[in-house]
Amino acid sequence: MRKLPAAVRNGCKKGRLLSYSKTWKRIGQSAACIPLAIAATHVPAFGQEQAGAQHGEREAGTWVFHHEGVLGTSLELQVRAANAINAQRAEQAALAEFDRQEKLLSAWRPDSEFSRWSNTRFEAVPVSRELMHVLAGFDRWRESTDGALDASAEAAVRLWRGALAEGRTPTEVEIAQTREAIAQPHWSLDTEADTATRLTDVPLALASFTKSYVSEQASQAAMRAGARGVMVNVGGDVVVRGAMQQTVGIADPRAAADNADPMDVVRVSNRAVATSGSYKRGLEFSASSAVRAPEFSHMIDPRTAGPVAGVISSTVIAHDAETAGALATAFSVLSPMASARLAQETPGVEYLLVTKDGHEVRSEGWSRYQAPAIRPALYVAPHSRAATVTTGMWNPAFELALSLELPRIDDARYRRPYVAVWIEDADHFPVRTLALWLQNPRWLPELKSWYRDDQIRNLAEGTDVSKTISSATRPPGRYILKWDGKDNEGKPVKAGRYTVVVEASREHGGYQVERKELDFAGQPQQAAIPAGKEMGALTLEYRKR
Repeated sequence: MRKLPAAVRNGCKKGRLLSYSKTWKRIGQSAACIPLAIAATHVPAFGQEQAGAQHGEREAGTWVFHHEGVLGTSLELQVRAANAINAQRAEQAALAEFDRQEKLLSAWRPDSEFSRWSNTRFEAVPVSRELMHVLAGFDRWRESTDGALDASAEAAVRLWRGALAEGRTPTEVEIAQTREAIAQPHWSLDTEADTATRLTDVPLALASFTKSYVSEQASQAAMRAGARGVMVNVGGDVVVRGAMQQTVGIADPRAAADNADPMDVVRVSNRAVATSGSYKRGLEFSASSAVRAPEFSHMIDPRTAGPVAGVISSTVIAHDAETAGALATAFSVLSPMASARLAQETPGVEYLLVTKDGHEVRSEGWSRYQAPAIRPALYVAPHSRAATVTTGMWNPAFELALSLELPRIDDARYRRPYVAVWIEDADHFPVRTLALWLQNPRWLPELKSWYRDDQIRNLAEGTDVSKTISSATRPPGRYILKWDGKDNEGKPVKAGRYTVVVEASREHGGYQVERKELDFAGQPQQAAIPAGKEMGALTLEYRKR
């Protein structure tokens, strides 16, 4: 067994409570210590260690699970349970519910119940309770949002995506025709006979609140399976139920790197938090097009059949997940004033909007959920003056962007590997930890290169696994990390050559470590690392901000 650093051993023996910055925390009255940053993976309840051992089970606590490719994005699941067996049962129950709901409601699976029904015309088809609920929900939300939320917005998405692939924007005639098609009724429901009738050929997609609705059902399945509390985060939609209080960071759309500081932090229990926005995905011209223009928002206003432009991010806190998901989408389409009116009409709703010009709009009751936090001041250098550069130091006008993809491995229940990303100087000393993703401290030593005694102190830096992030949905397994040229203490480093190290290790699976040296001296450059067993292709770009 690897020894703890001397300072940590001494701190435990003396019974001191070490601070978060020191990484270690004393447990109960014993001399054992565990890393604070991984405590959320399994936190024992005081006084229950021996009771659990007597029953041959691990003690009560919170377990964290990560999966990719759930509903087309990433899943983070936190389960509070009496023991590990109950936690695993809750995990399996939640995953089974996701699978079941996807077979019913997916617009991208041709064999789903929704897809089969969508291919019918003018036929009263018996449908499941779940599909009936979602279709009826779209009818309600379409009316209450004055058309800002509509399943047939998919028609406009396809119009814009097809035109941009041809190197053009849609014509006014095409937009008008699509707008007219969207405005039609697309189905009729008979709730007494449990049948739904498809009325048009207009493409439909059950996005918007459906992901939040399914997340709610998965959380309830986990609770029925024995969880005392559960937090489900699917692609940024968060549901918290039972004996669980969750800290949720709200992703800043103006700094959308996965390791960026959140723009706000809230604490919720028995609530849902959903975020929608255009900053994670977008519609853009084909790479072969001669037309060069900024990408367009993938968020479509069904009333105009065009991309939205005014609001770039909308976060909603609500009692139920469907309301949070529906309003997060609608508020990204509506004006802030219209969103405020709709929120006032919907009990228990609070929101945070970010407009295109960077203005943050909070509802009056948002502050009730805010957690105390130090918010960094935003400084924008004047356009007329170049950023000040101290000779020999990192140019503050530059940053490193690292794009990392974790491929989906052919495994029924593939879990995301443990990943560490850090920067080393010319002497191979770690100057900055960009990311550390883990689930179980037992497997932490499998990150062989990262797990060295002189790097233990980096464990807590930027890796608060007790905090989940609500953000716009992104594709599964794709992460963007950024380095601003500062060390772990927030001080600028010297210009020169540094090595980017990315390491991945999977439980009972493979191992991969990649290193790439770059010269950070103020001249833009790019580099790529081919895909391996545990990681897809890595791209590095040293660029101006």
